[in-house]
Amino acid sequence: MRAVRSPAVAGMFYPADPRVLRETISAYLQAASPPTLEHVRAVVVPHAGYVYSGAVAAVAYRLLEGLPAPQRCYLLGPSHRAWFPGVALADYQAFRTPLGDVPVDREALAALAAEPLFTRLNLPHGPEHCLEVQLPFLQVIYPAPRIVPLLFGDVDPLAVGKILAAHVTADDLIIVSSDLSHYHDNDTAHRLDRQFLDALLQEDMSGIATGEACGQAPALALTEVAQMHGWKPHLLDYRTSGDITGERRQVVGYAAVAYVEGGSHADGA
Repeated sequence: MRAVRSPAVAGMFYPADPRVLRETISAYLQAASPPTLEHVRAVVVPHAGYVYSGAVAAVAYRLLEGLPAPQRCYLLGPSHRAWFPGVALADYQAFRTPLGDVPVDREALAALAAEPLFTRLNLPHGPEHCLEVQLPFLQVIYPAPRIVPLLFGDVDPLAVGKILAAHVTADDLIIVSSDLSHYHDNDTAHRLDRQFLDALLQEDMSGIATGEACGQAPALALTEVAQMHGWKPHLLDYRTSGDITGERRQVVGYAAVAYVEGGSHADGA
């Protein structure tokens, strides 16, 4: 039996008590009002502490809650604490949260591990928060989620996107975990984040690549997948930590974006 990854940020980024955690997420979901969209194939969601970004993330998860559950969820995020080449696949049996264990889809992980650029590497996953904070939301909205956890290191994200596009099926969901600009004043953050989100919505690779987002590489990979499969992005919500807390001197930007199969671009926020 392979190891189970223990939670690294429970009690810091989100409540460690299972009852409080479930109630907290349920409250965020109940307060969220996403647009009506069908055939959602991917979402971009933030990964800060729930008190800052939970309400924004909940808009995407409330949308997903009303749709059929995917067969598996590919979780894509940036490595904040470790440098490595390529994409690190989490070689665990499951990820543990206060709500229980989320199994890793071993078959899908093995298929990616056989590809160039992908490596079974647990070291960067141990302390990383960006994928972990998504898991309790998934556990609340889906009865039995299965995940394929990927952290991006030093890698060509478009090459990664091309490989992912060949593996993702119509029954799968991609979740990109990314915050936007960091530590600008609120007005500057809104301006910079609007530029990045405009590039994301227009599938402008150069604009995404020059924008400010910690999950820039996963966002580029998702854009490549979306272009290859004909998915179109829709902005669901955007706020900064300053909009939420009132402290506007140094803020972080958060957005929720959904990618829909077919249709056209739409700006929903």
